[in-house]
Amino acid sequence: MSFKIAIIGAGSVGFTKKLFTDILCVPEFQDAEFALTDISEHNLEMIKAILDKVVASNRLPARVTATTDRRRALEGALYIISCVRVGGLEAYAEDIRIPLKYGVDQCVGDTICAGGILYGQRNIPVILDFCKDIRDVAENGARFLNYANPMAMNTWAAIEYGKVETIGLCHGVQHGAEQIAEVLGAKSVKELDYVCAGINHQTWFIDLRLDGRRIGKDELISAFEAHPVYSQQEKLRIDVLKRFGIYSTESNGHLSEYLPWYRKRPEEIVRWIDMSDWIHGETGGYLRHSTETRNWFETEFPSFLASAEKPIDPTKRSNEHASHIIEALETGRVYRGHFNVKNNGVITNLPDDAIIESPGFVDRFGINMVSGITLPEACAATCTSSINVQRMSVHAAINGDIELLKLAVLHDPLVGAVCTPEEVWQMVDEMVVAEARWLPQYADAVPAAKERLARSTVRTRDWAGAARRSVRSIDELRTEKEMLKQAV
Repeated sequence: MSFKIAIIGAGSVGFTKKLFTDILCVPEFQDAEFALTDISEHNLEMIKAILDKVVASNRLPARVTATTDRRRALEGALYIISCVRVGGLEAYAEDIRIPLKYGVDQCVGDTICAGGILYGQRNIPVILDFCKDIRDVAENGARFLNYANPMAMNTWAAIEYGKVETIGLCHGVQHGAEQIAEVLGAKSVKELDYVCAGINHQTWFIDLRLDGRRIGKDELISAFEAHPVYSQQEKLRIDVLKRFGIYSTESNGHLSEYLPWYRKRPEEIVRWIDMSDWIHGETGGYLRHSTETRNWFETEFPSFLASAEKPIDPTKRSNEHASHIIEALETGRVYRGHFNVKNNGVITNLPDDAIIESPGFVDRFGINMVSGITLPEACAATCTSSINVQRMSVHAAINGDIELLKLAVLHDPLVGAVCTPEEVWQMVDEMVVAEARWLPQYADAVPAAKERLARSTVRTRDWAGAARRSVRSIDELRTEKEMLKQAV
């Protein structure tokens, strides 16, 4: 089968290589064309060199092209995969820095909360440009596979306003299942059968079975509390399990910033997080991790290039959904996964217009969602709070409506637990001004925002957060990796 796959934001080097090798694990796809596009010519050169070496080393007929001309990359593409981060780490740093001045301490800040909402404002105009190009020059019936955060907002905009067949993809469900299988003593995650439903990064294991036996709340709590590592790393997540009776798919750090209860005061933050790795709740943890990863790749590029000579091993194909979805659509081999799509009644107690994450099956006939799922009431309540924020955020981004944007941030669960309305209004003004170069839809609102900031009386503070770590040097990273190697 010969068809074209375009990857937007292909400069996300490690992730692009994973998606690429996953797809080439499918025998029928080894002569596919991969069109890489990114705004960074430097990153494109690096990833193309790596993928070319993979192709040459494995003696495959696959073709790889790279261009900064996105429209050219999308011409004739049947599948378009997005991994973009609009504004890069520079804009992301503002998403973390400015809210801290108002007491909003985020671990990730890419889904909702102040950072995630502004991230969506930067992404959505660009997503709509992608969709226009897809409609204009891609293959008829092309599908848009979105991996970029904020997942729900990007997918919502692409479906409702971009008018392109879009599916949002994430790996949180798979990672949560691997964790549960481990604490229950399963030899493999394949022994676990599970159903998750909710919204991206707030999905819930509503049905859980090990070798056909249903796993209840008490057994799961006991298993997590007995685990020597997860009992410390997932304290907040275990507390939610005890109170809701359902385990969340998301990490301690992710989940902590979607709820109004655990990060509202510094002393509460340090009580519920774990500093062994960024994902467990560290202030600005993902920003630090992303910065270190970029620096490491730039420095160690020769070793990444050398590793591309290794043969592709189909037994090591990852559990990222993209390759499995394309395989199911093209070959008819059925694939079951959890996908982000418009609800339209699939989950009975969430709004129809929401982007949900829920089980579905893929085959030649498309993506077929399992309908009639009802969430436990507490899970539905937390999801609905976030959906309302997402809806306002999407509509604000489409219309460049700074007042609606402020209302979206005001209704965010964590921001609302920390800030007064006056603080929210000033914080949004400050973020819009600081990120103006990536927010063209707010160009007319920036001068007035600057004037309000000049005469504002709302007090802020210079605060690094409750649990901030410094970005590590290459030498420090190298030492840590060596120590980990020796420990293994």
